[in-house]
Amino acid sequence: MKCPVCEDVTLLMSQRNGIEIDYCPQCRGIWLDRGELDKIVERAKLEEEKYESHEHSRNNDRYYEKDRYYDKNQYYGQKKRKKKSMLSDIMEMFGED
Repeated sequence: MKCPVCEDVTLLMSQRNGIEIDYCPQCRGIWLDRGELDKIVERAKLEEEKYESHEHSRNNDRYYEKDRYYDKNQYYGQKKRKKKSMLSDIMEMFGED
């Protein structure tokens, strides 16, 4: 089969993960048959479902950890801040830090 872009270059075939890919060695264009494209779409759906189920359980753990973090802060209370000096207040008024 000839490359649709280059027109005079013959496409090469390669097998990647059970999917046959036709590619042009000159322009590096890639062409798929309809069946090959369907395989890629199906695999993408499976990966997405797998990722979403894993992400959902991971989010639940994250919320639990977040709740524990807030509990810890309530137990220890808030940290006291150092009182600013009058000189730092004056410097702040003039925009210098």
